[in-house]
Amino acid sequence: MSVTETISSHQVRSSSVAPPALGGLGLFTVLLAAALPLIDFFIVNVALPTIAADLSASESVLELVVAGYGLAYAVLLVLGGRLGDLFGRRRFFLGGMAAFGLTSLACGLAPTAWTLVAARIAQGAASAAMLPQVLATIQAATAGPRRAKAMGLYGATAGLSMVLGQILGGVLVAATPLSFLFGAGGGWRAVFLVNVPVVLVGLVLAARTVPETRARRPEPVDVPGTVLLATALLTLLAPLTEGRAAGWPLWTWLSLAAFPFVAAAFYAVERRADRLGRTPLVPPSLFALVSLRRGLVVILPLSVGFSGFMFVIAVALQQGAGLSPVRAGLALAPLAVTFLFTSIAGPRLIARYGSRVVAAGALLQGVGVGLIALAAWLSWPDLGLVALLPGGAIAGVGQALQLPVIFRIVLSEVPPARAGVGSGVLTTAQQSALALGVATLGTLFLSLVPGLGMRDALLITLLVQLAAIALTGLLSLRLPRTID
Repeated sequence: MSVTETISSHQVRSSSVAPPALGGLGLFTVLLAAALPLIDFFIVNVALPTIAADLSASESVLELVVAGYGLAYAVLLVLGGRLGDLFGRRRFFLGGMAAFGLTSLACGLAPTAWTLVAARIAQGAASAAMLPQVLATIQAATAGPRRAKAMGLYGATAGLSMVLGQILGGVLVAATPLSFLFGAGGGWRAVFLVNVPVVLVGLVLAARTVPETRARRPEPVDVPGTVLLATALLTLLAPLTEGRAAGWPLWTWLSLAAFPFVAAAFYAVERRADRLGRTPLVPPSLFALVSLRRGLVVILPLSVGFSGFMFVIAVALQQGAGLSPVRAGLALAPLAVTFLFTSIAGPRLIARYGSRVVAAGALLQGVGVGLIALAAWLSWPDLGLVALLPGGAIAGVGQALQLPVIFRIVLSEVPPARAGVGSGVLTTAQQSALALGVATLGTLFLSLVPGLGMRDALLITLLVQLAAIALTGLLSLRLPRTID
């Protein structure tokens, strides 16, 4: 049986049974859960200076606070999706959400920097158990126009969460609501503790509104594939995130040199398992779906550029322009506002123009980032809400025309029986790209600062992001024109 016939047979079997219904409140609940891990990836950016001062954390330890979460999250996402397929997505969703709340509490109460790093790694693992179940539940418990709408809302939620994370982080750090317990420098703890009541509400809602779904023919966990994928991601992301702060010791170069060999071994093992009729962790046959394959290629430069921008702008505004955490966060408010309103109009634009809106979005995002670079060149160091408003507003429109559409395209042809695997692949690709963006653009920016100064380092980094945006736009021209 050919690859296409195999995938089609999955679709026929899964379409013969009506999917369980995911109602409006259930959709709200899973989208709330989807927002939490992405908010937490970005919320810590504006809190890093305060964490450093309060816990006497070195720069390398601070990078681990960010990277430890991102690495655990990226490495375990596909496994989280597979376990949801095997044991029930609702069960893993509830367990992952509860674990996320507990690990957030541990982060907020961490007495030392290294305790915080450990809690952040555990928090990333909890996110990896929870997030794949969101997309998999939407795929398995909705159909037709309702699924298209839900996927569009998921993409909008993901993009908005990235921006709101930094805005919310700045507000919480500046408000210092916990100063009476932890002292004046303890405001950073609120960026983690705020998750706890949200998780409690989410658990109550999820227990009542999220249906149980699982793969009709669940397969055992692919242990060799899981180990090799985790090793491949670690050999790539660990040296990139820690190399600069550690002075690029020998282990970082050895790790990067090992990455292509480990990645090739992972592909060989998965391909062999697929040919033998087993279900590997990441089935190569899944990439026969043109929409998934081309959509993932587009999402990589998009996520790398955006996450790198968010990290760099947070550092530049606080340490270079001298803004407070709340002003640094609110400087991005125009991006969030235009993203929200464009996302609302997005489904109508997609229905009329299809995937061409992605190329238009890349063009607008490029114009917005160019205006931000111009503002930094002309106004430095007097950057703030007014100077960044035109560029931020236009970039928000462009971002909203890309992310929700690409998410819909990637999963549009994935059958419900493989919803967990497809969701895990998508979220792993996105999360790995987010971590890679912070590692590469962040490292570039921080390496340039001592020699060129903050402004010129920022300008060069923004030019590199513009190149990533141009690549995104060009790659989007190969996406399927119509979107189901």
